[in-house]
Amino acid sequence: MKKVLIPTKLDGVAHQILTDNGNYEVVQDETQGLPALVAQHPDTFALIVRSEKVTAEVIDALPELKVVVRAGAGFNTIDTKYARQKSIDVMNTPGANANAVAEEVLALMLADARHVIHADASTRSGKWEKKKFMGRELANKTVGIVGLGNIGRLVARRLSGFDVELLGYDPVISNEKANEVAVTLTDLEHLFANSDYITLHIPENDETRGMVNEELLSKVKSGTTIVNCARAGIVDEDAVRAARETRSLRFLNDVYAKDAEGDKSVTDIADIMLPHLGASTAEANFNAAKRAAEELIDLEEKGITSFIVNRDIPDGLDETYCELANTLARLCKCLVGKNAAPKLIETSFYGSLAPFADWLLVPIVAGIWEDFDRSMDFTAAQAFLKEMGIEYVSRDPDPGKGYESSITVDLTAEIGSDKLRKMSIRGTVAEGILMVSRINEFNKLYFEPVGDTVLFLYEDRPGVIGTIGVKLAEANVNIEDMRNPHDKKTNRSLAIMKVNQRVPGEVISDISDEIKARAAFSIKL
Repeated sequence: MKKVLIPTKLDGVAHQILTDNGNYEVVQDETQGLPALVAQHPDTFALIVRSEKVTAEVIDALPELKVVVRAGAGFNTIDTKYARQKSIDVMNTPGANANAVAEEVLALMLADARHVIHADASTRSGKWEKKKFMGRELANKTVGIVGLGNIGRLVARRLSGFDVELLGYDPVISNEKANEVAVTLTDLEHLFANSDYITLHIPENDETRGMVNEELLSKVKSGTTIVNCARAGIVDEDAVRAARETRSLRFLNDVYAKDAEGDKSVTDIADIMLPHLGASTAEANFNAAKRAAEELIDLEEKGITSFIVNRDIPDGLDETYCELANTLARLCKCLVGKNAAPKLIETSFYGSLAPFADWLLVPIVAGIWEDFDRSMDFTAAQAFLKEMGIEYVSRDPDPGKGYESSITVDLTAEIGSDKLRKMSIRGTVAEGILMVSRINEFNKLYFEPVGDTVLFLYEDRPGVIGTIGVKLAEANVNIEDMRNPHDKKTNRSLAIMKVNQRVPGEVISDISDEIKARAAFSIKL
C-alpha cells in the first residue's frame, strides 16, 4: 500500500476516499507540523497539503515521494521546479473555493451597507443608535465585476436576486458567456464611472499590478464601494486613500501582501478588514479535500494529468517553441485590443511541431489569458476555452508552404456587439532565437520579440515614423531596433520597435492619437 501523508487540517473526506480505495495507507495529523511528520514517515508516497511549505529539504527527506497535491489553487509554497527535478508531480485543485469567495463578497457588501459590524458593537455596549446606522439597499444599484472567471461569474449569479444592474470587464470572456449571467461587458473606465459597487476578481501580474489607480478612482461616484477579495497588489493603496477624502470611497478588504500577524498597510483605509477568509468555509474545505483525493487516484489509476502544475516538456519538443507560442498569442491579444473579447483561436503547427499541437495550445491560452496556468494540460486548456465561450480550431498544416518548424496563431475577437477583428501572426525559432516572421499582411519581418517593445499599425503616409520618434525621444525612450513594412493593397504600415524601457501608457495614447493608429501598445516580451 502507498502511504499518503496529510499534515494539515483538512476535511476527513480525503482520508475516507483514499482509505476506501484500498490502495492507500493514510496518515493525517494536523498537530505535529510537517517537519516532524516527514521524519516519522520517510516512506511517504504522496503529500496532501494546504499552506504548508514543501521545500527542497522536505522533498529530499522523502525519497519515496512521487506526488504533492495542494488542496487549493495557489501552489507558491511548493518548490515545483525542484519537485520536477526529482520526477515528482505537483497538482492543485483550482475552483474548489470559488463559491466561498463569491459569497464572501456579498457578505462584505451587505455587512457594510447595513453597518452590521459597528451596529453590533454599539448595541452590545448598551446603546440604541438607530439614527446613526442608517443604511442603504443593494436593490436597483449597479455592481461592476472586474474579472469574469469562475468567481466573478458566481458573484453575478449570487447577485441575481437583488435586482441590480451588472457591468463586467474581462478582456477574454465572450459576450455570450457574459449574457448567461446577465452581465453587460464594458471597459474599465465606464465600469468605474457608473458602478455603486465594484468587486475585483483578477490575478496580480505585470499588467494588473496597481491597476486600481488614481486615474480610475477619479471617475467613481461619491460613496462607491470597492471590494477586494482577489489580490492586494492590484490596488494602489495611496490612490484609495486619496479617493476616500475626495469621493467618500468605501473599501472592503480580505487580501494582503503577506498573510501573517502584524500591522496591515490598509488599516487606515479599509472600512472592513478580514484575515483572508475567502476560502475559509467548511464546504470549500470539503471540496478541496475531495478533489485532492480524487485527483491523486485519477493520476495513479487513469493517468489523468490535467491538474499537474509542473509538467515536464515532452521528448522531442524544444522548450523555446513553448515560449514562441506564448509570445505569438500575447501579441495577437494586444493587436486585437485589450477590450476585445476573443471568439475564435486557430493554430497551425508546421514541420516537427505538428505532433505537439495539443501541448502547444496551453502556452497559447496562457498568452491570451495570463491567469491560465501554463502547467496545465490540453484537456484543461480545452475546458477553459469552452467555459469562456471561445472556439478552438487546430488546422492541418500545409507542408507545401515550406515553413518547417513554425507556428501560426490566428485570433478573432469581438469589438462591441457585432464587429469582429482578426489578427494572424507566424513565428519560428532560428538558432535558439525567437523570430516573428509575419503579422497579418506584413511578411518577412524577422523581428526578435524580446524586451520592451512598442507597436503601431496605421494608414501609411509621410512623417509618421518621425512623429513616433520625436514623441518617444520626448519621453526619454530610445529605439534600439525597428521594422517598418508597408502593404500597398491595404495602404497600411506597421511600426514595431524594440526600445530601451517600458513606454508609459499615456505616451502610447498620445502617439496613437497623433498618428491615428489602428492599433498601438507597449509590451515587455
